[in-house]
Amino acid sequence: MAGNDTLTVGVLALQGDFREHLAVLRGFGADAVPVRRPEELDSIDGIVIPGGESTVIDKLSRIFGLAEPLKRALAEGLPAYGTCAGLIMLSARIVDGIAGQESLGALDIDVRRNAFGSQTESFEVDLEVPAIGEPPLHAVFIRAPVVERVGDGVKTLATLRDGRVVAVEQGNLLGTSFHPEMTDDHRFHRYFLDKVRAAR
Repeated sequence: MAGNDTLTVGVLALQGDFREHLAVLRGFGADAVPVRRPEELDSIDGIVIPGGESTVIDKLSRIFGLAEPLKRALAEGLPAYGTCAGLIMLSARIVDGIAGQESLGALDIDVRRNAFGSQTESFEVDLEVPAIGEPPLHAVFIRAPVVERVGDGVKTLATLRDGRVVAVEQGNLLGTSFHPEMTDDHRFHRYFLDKVRAAR
């Protein structure tokens, strides 16, 4: 892990928009590093699991031998933030996963993949998120999942107007259906870094 002042935050870099997360985290002064091998988990204070294809990220995490060590690290308290596909990866159950698809089982939630339809049905909306304060957060949803069940220890951070849950936290874990790395509003990354700092 890095020195006393600098947080070392990994970004799972198997597939998806990991480069954008690395850039945002570095903008906050974190030592942001791509994670592709199990041994790299030993040197980080927290991890971001980016958007992309959840089925591909799952498959590659197992091929690279990362899935089981990452599950153990999360169970032992490693802070993690999952966006879009990353939220699916962190979930306890994928309602509509493809045959053989696995998740990391860390967040006590059930998630539905592509809950809003195909890429052509991507949309943007302003969300009230009391945990990160005012003003409302402009959120980008791209083939986004939705949280269908929230466990007892999970806090809902944001919902759409129809009540569907799109942001949650549970202890050191944070998840959003949307992509904050694709806008100029990075309060969720700052919120996560505060979690990482507190956990360290």
